[in-house]
Amino acid sequence: MFNKFFNKFRKELGIDLGTANTLIYLKGRGIVVNEPSVVAVNTKTEQILAVGNEAKDMIGKTPPHISTTKPLTNGIISDFEVTEKMITYYIEKINAGSVGFVSRPRVVIGAPLDLTEVERKAVSDAAFNAGASEVFIVEEPMLSAIGSRMPVKDPVGNFIIDIGGGTTEIAVISLSGIVKSKSIKIAGDEFNQNIVQYARDNFNLLVGERQAEEIKIKIGSAVELAERMEYPMRGRDMVTGLPKEVIINDKQVREALSRSLKAIIDDIKATVEVTPPELIADIHERGILLTGGGALLRGVDQLISRATELPVRVADDPLTAVVRGCGMLLDDEELLQTVAVFPTQDNLN
Repeated sequence: MFNKFFNKFRKELGIDLGTANTLIYLKGRGIVVNEPSVVAVNTKTEQILAVGNEAKDMIGKTPPHISTTKPLTNGIISDFEVTEKMITYYIEKINAGSVGFVSRPRVVIGAPLDLTEVERKAVSDAAFNAGASEVFIVEEPMLSAIGSRMPVKDPVGNFIIDIGGGTTEIAVISLSGIVKSKSIKIAGDEFNQNIVQYARDNFNLLVGERQAEEIKIKIGSAVELAERMEYPMRGRDMVTGLPKEVIINDKQVREALSRSLKAIIDDIKATVEVTPPELIADIHERGILLTGGGALLRGVDQLISRATELPVRVADDPLTAVVRGCGMLLDDEELLQTVAVFPTQDNLN
């Protein structure tokens, strides 16, 4: 009886706990949080100073006693305590506008493929400690497919590639299940590191990750562009130690990204090769769907299409596909129970 009463006041949240960004969907309101997965901590007091955009602006600019950290690596929690505090911060921020009694929220949370039981438990424990009453963990490719309104319940082949910040997730989905999949720890963050390394090797220039990301967004591409693009790259000269600026072009950025893109292509082709013929026939007709921030890299759909000889398209608003999938599952209890890989309930509920 009391549970039914409290449930009327309970919020329901969908969380995309990404390596690069954290997005939260609040049932009835839509996406209410979309910020970088970055936390600034005072190492003397262990106090959280900033979260999200504010913390990201501090990267590389802090005194010794302030640390900016990304608590997730390759989609896996690498700093449990900071992750817990980050989730708590956002849940409290969402609850701040509420009047009166607020029950502990029910949470659907996305996780990469191939997580171990220990890693899944770390995700659920972080959510419970942040105040959740129930936690349902669903694999990110499934969430991306649901959020992109693919017919995941039907007996047809749905091929989805989610290029996130820490991982690229490749999956073939049919009848509400993942038939074949691959997960590779090469994605947006690795692209940034490719550019950092290219600057070091070819220009003797030390650039920060934020500068590399900016270059990737401004002129990055996977295939040759119709018009040449250039962008200033600023950093520290490794020979003189002084500030230096060089102009980098789209061809050089493609060269920097080429090895990582090839590794992703190889895993996509390997997944195609082991997919049952009946599903491949569907995929040949329906094509491949790209989601995640990496789907926004210019021409990546063309590159994959050429390599696989399959039609490829980028989802509408690919950055929010996972969290939109979480939101849709909050309205479909039967599908949620089917696709959740780690449904758990806190003993206190």
